Amino acid sequence: MALSPINPTQLTPPRVDLIDPRSGAISREWYRFFLSLLTATQTNQDEIELAPDATSLIASYDAMLESLAQTTESAPDCCSATADVDAKVNSLAQATASAPPAASESEIAVIQTQLQALALAPPPKEFISPRYGSFYDTTDQTAAVINTAYAMTFNATDITYGVTRGTPTSRIYVDRSNIYNIQFSAQFINTGGGAHRVWVWLRKNGTDVTNSATVVRIQGNNTEDVAAWNFLLQMNAGDYFELMWEVDNTGVSLHADPATAVHPAVPSIILTVTDNVSSLEV
Repeated sequence: MALSPINPTQLTPPRVDLIDPRSGAISREWYRFFLSLLTATQTNQDEIELAPDATSLIASYDAMLESLAQTTESAPDCCSATADVDAKVNSLAQATASAPPAASESEIAVIQTQLQALALAPPPKEFISPRYGSFYDTTDQTAAVINTAYAMTFNATDITYGVTRGTPTSRIYVDRSNIYNIQFSAQFINTGGGAHRVWVWLRKNGTDVTNSATVVRIQGNNTEDVAAWNFLLQMNAGDYFELMWEVDNTGVSLHADPATAVHPAVPSIILTVTDNVSSLEV
């Protein structure tokens, strides 16, 4: 009895990926190819007698995929590799049409179930570990000259993963490209009397970040105030940022206060950095 010819998709790995990178599931083209082999196998089981020593359907698939991978890696040029892979796919399709491999009904059912599961419910995606860092400074920091930019420094690291202090210690480096949430709390004190202003802004890789400054007015002698807010900053691996400050009177400074029997110490500056704003898939 003449067998109906099989018409596989004639795919080659260099043209179509086995796994669709957008969904994580087997690609539609490869799914249709494997399904055509399964359909042909089921159709032909009742029409010809299968050889008792024929390799199983699963082994045939494994051998074909391994051969395709080796051909693609070892071929001297893309054109010859493509032609060779096409020939192997055609050969497998013709062999399946004329003499399908021995496969039990249970094996076919398992393969069909696995393929359908991949198409309908792709494997869960993995996510890379978030980066983070927490830093502070336990010393007073002063401005020697008014209307001059100074970088806030940090003498201690609380916890860190992928976010580190550099040299000088005002520079905070990241090891992965992502959007970073930068939060800080700066304890200022005015010992110069009157009302004086302090500006705080962000600097990335030595360049001021546009529209990132804020001004705080501190009024009264020995008056304390806290500047605390956050920035979102797009950074690449190896980039660094700094928190900058400027005063209009040198009586305004960053103030650290020691611990007491009641409360812990007050750092002059506390900084936390995380990249969980935009988690990247592996």
